[in-house]
Amino acid sequence: QVRLVESGGGLVQAGDSLRLSCTASGRTSSNNGMGWFRQSPGKEREFVATISWNGGRTHYAESVKGRFTISRDNAKNTVYLQMSSLKPEDTALYYCAVARGAFSATERSDYNYWGQGTQVTISS
Repeated sequence: QVRLVESGGGLVQAGDSLRLSCTASGRTSSNNGMGWFRQSPGKEREFVATISWNGGRTHYAESVKGRFTISRDNAKNTVYLQMSSLKPEDTALYYCAVARGAFSATERSDYNYWGQGTQVTISS
C-alpha cells in the first residue's frame, strides 16, 4: 500500500503561482510514474501532468502546458507541481497518484493509488 498526502493548495489571485507537493509513504513509489489530476465541481477528474519514474519524461495537458511543471525527488518520495500564471479555470481539487508502471501515464486507469487532494482556488 502507498499513502499519498498532497499539500500546498490555497486561494490566490489570477496570475499568481503555487507549488503543490505530494509525499508518498508505505511501499516505495520511486520505481513508478506519478501524476497530477484535478477535478472541478460537476466535472470529471482530468489529467494535468505526469512524470516517469526517474523524471526523464514528462507530459502535460494542453491547458497547462507552458505554465505548469512537474518534478520529483525520489530521495524524499515527493512529487511537485509548480503552477504559474494561474487562471480562474485552474480552480479545482488537485490529486496526485502513483502509476501502475514506471513510465508517465495520462489515463486515470493507469493509476492505482490516489491522494485525498488539495484545493486550489484562483480568484479573478
